[in-house]
Amino acid sequence: MARASSPRIPQALPYATQMAIFSRFREAEPQPLTELHYVNAFTLLVAVALSAQSTDAGVNKATQNLFSRVTTPQEMLDFGVEALTEEIKTIGLFRQKAKNVIALSQRLVDEYGGEVPQSRAALTTLPGVGRKTANVVLNAVFHFPAQAVDTHIFRVGNRTRIAPGRDVEAVERAVEDNVPVEFQQNAHHWLILHGRYICQAKRPRCGICPIEDLCPYEEKTQ
Repeated sequence: MARASSPRIPQALPYATQMAIFSRFREAEPQPLTELHYVNAFTLLVAVALSAQSTDAGVNKATQNLFSRVTTPQEMLDFGVEALTEEIKTIGLFRQKAKNVIALSQRLVDEYGGEVPQSRAALTTLPGVGRKTANVVLNAVFHFPAQAVDTHIFRVGNRTRIAPGRDVEAVERAVEDNVPVEFQQNAHHWLILHGRYICQAKRPRCGICPIEDLCPYEEKTQ
């Protein structure tokens, strides 16, 4: 019996359309920022690690008091896993996340002099830190045009054909390959915001979409 072939991934939108789309995103939000609250590279690293399967708003609420007292890996170690667990108990998987944050803080102190490394390979060796978390830190703090692909970007990338791909790494590569260079630094912020507030999963708000006329999505709604 012949195996069914996987659905063919469509080609990304042409260059001129990408230019038009991201020009509109930039006009609407010239300086997009992560919605996670942080004070330095370490607190952003912690916030993003905590945000897995949690909302940014929920993480911000849990870390508001924490980041007023703890801003370095050594301070986090001094704070301790029990106090941290209590502090972040309102977010999902808080016990394991607390253990990961303490473990990554120890690694930062022992191996990186208490500094957050400016390398994706180094960042992804830290407990609880994946490629997406590393890319957020590289982009937001170190201003490297890394593309942090979450569920919003994966959906928007495929639905609009801005950056189609079968998995998150394929979509990440598609953003890098197809989005014009002048928009690379902020591309993932624009795509996250678009997916979070307009191109939503169940009921995309096509009636207010700034790129509706450029989007090939067939199941458009009003």
